[in-house]
Order: sequence, then structure tokens, then C-alpha cells
Amino acid sequence: MSGVFVAGTDTGVGKTLVASALLYALRKQYALVVGMKPVSAGAMLLDGAWQSDDAIQLRAASSFSSEPELDNPYCLKTATSPHLAAQLDGVDIAIDHIVKCYCQLTWRADVVVVEGAGGLLVPLNQTETGADLAQALALPVVLVVGLRLGCLNHAVLTAEAIRSRGLTLAGWICNRVDPEMLGQDENIAYLKAHLHAPMLADIQHMESPDASAVEIQLPTHWL
Repeated sequence: MSGVFVAGTDTGVGKTLVASALLYALRKQYALVVGMKPVSAGAMLLDGAWQSDDAIQLRAASSFSSEPELDNPYCLKTATSPHLAAQLDGVDIAIDHIVKCYCQLTWRADVVVVEGAGGLLVPLNQTETGADLAQALALPVVLVVGLRLGCLNHAVLTAEAIRSRGLTLAGWICNRVDPEMLGQDENIAYLKAHLHAPMLADIQHMESPDASAVEIQLPTHWL
């Protein structure tokens, strides 16, 4: 495998946690593994440069370092939808540029873990979404389901959107983001029956998320 695309049912469901956990898991099988956050919104000013907390976490979980212009080509300042954040920064998000950055990373790495922005259909510009990016990269998709009220609808719709693009849903990961949610196990049982893809992990709620502590069952054909 050359890479995997991490998509979410929504924003705030734990994509960075899962992408980082995938990096740790893949490092047990491959020597050179690197994370990529093509588009981030809501940067911090650190050491005189705008940086994405998501990208920083992915770098910490990667087995080698890459240039920020490759692993986070669009680091946008404002925490809003990417297409709006890009307008505020006066830049245009171009999928072909992201693909070029991804290809450069694949020349150095055995596996690249690409984390999407927000939900799968989040707009990147006026005509393209995160789904168009996933399609352009043609990678298998791991879907992160944030277990909270409304997740069943979001998860099944996203799975349908993934397959409608001709992409492979390689598996899904449950992240118990709301410890107060009722019927958690029943919701998971429903998703197991209706997503038609293997559940790769069931992440219990963590007050301080630790990607290195997450156990992921990688698909056998990735090993």
C-alpha cells in the first residue's frame, strides 16, 4: 500500500487521533511512514510561523520529518470551513497541487496517512470538496465515526458517498466522543450491520487523547 485517506462523519470526531494512531500502527509494519494534513483551518502562530495543531500531531506520530509545504500545503489561519478560510487568507485550494505534494511524499515513504478536513463533503473551494480530494488521491478510506447523537445518519450517508465515488471503504473506527450518549453499544451494533466494512477499532472516551495507546486492527492486506 502507498497510502490511506482518513475521513470523518463530521468535524471534531477524532480524525487526527485516528490518523496518528494509524501511523503508530503502520510503523510496526513499515519503516517509513508519514502523515499528511493537506488542508487545515485554525492555525497557531508558533516560532514566527503559522502552524496547524493537527499537522504537528501527525508529525509526532510519523517515523520521519517532512517539509511543512508537503505535509500541510494549505495551513489556513481562521477556524472555519476551508473554502472560507482560504478566501480570508487570499489563497485558492487546488487539488492538483495537493496530489503533487502527496506524490512527493510517496517517493520518500512506504505509506502516507492523509487526514481530510471536517466531514467528507466539506467544501475546499467553490466547486470541489473533500470527497473530490479523496477521489483524486484514489486511496482506500478509513471512516472515523464520532459516537454521538446523529452519528448513525452521518455514518451511513458518508459510507454511501465514499462508495458512490468509486472509492473503497477499507474500514471504520468508532470514537466514543460523548461519554454520556445513551445506547452506545446498540449504536455500534447497528453500524456493524449497515456500514458493510470491518470495524478496525473501538476507541473508549479519553479525557486526554493518546494516539499511541489506541489499538487498531489493520486490514490483513495492508500487512
